[in-house]
Amino acid sequence: MNYLSTRGGMPPKTFTEILLGGLATDGGLTIPDVYPRLSRDELAAMRGMNYRDLAFEVIRRFADDIPAADLRAIVDKTYTAEVFRSEDITPLRTLEPGLHILGLSNGPTLAFKDVAMQLLGNLFEYVLEKENAEINILGATSGDTGSAAEYAMLGKQRVKVFMLSPLGKMSPFQTAQMFSLQEPNIFNIAVKGVFDDCQDIV
Repeated sequence: MNYLSTRGGMPPKTFTEILLGGLATDGGLTIPDVYPRLSRDELAAMRGMNYRDLAFEVIRRFADDIPAADLRAIVDKTYTAEVFRSEDITPLRTLEPGLHILGLSNGPTLAFKDVAMQLLGNLFEYVLEKENAEINILGATSGDTGSAAEYAMLGKQRVKVFMLSPLGKMSPFQTAQMFSLQEPNIFNIAVKGVFDDCQDIV
């Protein structure tokens, strides 16, 4: 599968080529050139899968330039009960017949963004190792996104995170989550201003 830009000014690229890039080279968003089609039998089989198996089956269709065995190992490393405090990863609780709640706050920062960010951190580490490269991530946050990104990249080789946040404008919980981190690859930068000021700097 190749990826194109929504602005049309980028040549087709593979998943690993666009993974570390953020926006497309022309400033657009990257989208698949085709979307996978699933048969009824494939969908039926997916209904009985656990979270790791389902994640692998979906992601492998979009990250087809990562060998299946490697991708499977990355998914298995990411979605564990140790990280998400449940074997179900995103447990479904039934409140009453026909009324259910999907638990998306079991990750390390209690934000739903952990579900994707934890995988992203492991994908970054894998690709950077293969390419013998390093990356600096510069971001801005008003709270949960920055925290989820930092915990996803925590201790990752070849990755440094520089996260800007508005001084005194985050909740005490989110501030403590981010500013208590001592890993040498995480740098928190407090900006006198609001989130938009942080974003403008980025």
